[in-house]
Amino acid sequence: MARPDKAAAVAELEDQFRSSNAVVLTEYRGLTVAQLKTLRRALGENAQYAVVKNTLTKIAANNAGITSLDDQFTGPTGAAFITGDPVESAKGLRDFAKENPNLIIKGGVLDGKALTADEIKKLADLESREVLLSKLAGAFKGKQSQAASLFQALPSKFVRTAEALRVKLAEQGGAE
Repeated sequence: MARPDKAAAVAELEDQFRSSNAVVLTEYRGLTVAQLKTLRRALGENAQYAVVKNTLTKIAANNAGITSLDDQFTGPTGAAFITGDPVESAKGLRDFAKENPNLIIKGGVLDGKALTADEIKKLADLESREVLLSKLAGAFKGKQSQAASLFQALPSKFVRTAEALRVKLAEQGGAE
């Protein structure tokens, strides 16, 4: 490969690092071309999987400000550049790796923070963003209902207390 080609490849990879929410590095040794095609489909629409050259990818990652992946650029490396929901793509990688033990998740980066292979597997165990947001909304709605009940109870309790006090004062005034 000529020098300009390498520079163009580094620039393209650097753009992918900068535009991705997350990047997951894998070792794909022993996978067939058909299996890699299946893996690309399993990642979903918001992720691209590319077989990368370690040296060029390391340079591109460093240029993009990501130095935490340096020790993971060994052996045959594939990178999943995730632009959408990282949970969905992590699930795709996890499920594919269960069916194809030749795919090994090395690690990655999410929003600039380095992730180990175990952390990526934990990320895959999370529910989707939409499910988590709906649970959060449900929790807020429940708390609002509790607050509304409390605010309704306070005035009625105050009225009952005031009425009891009025009756008690009337009794004391009538006894004299």
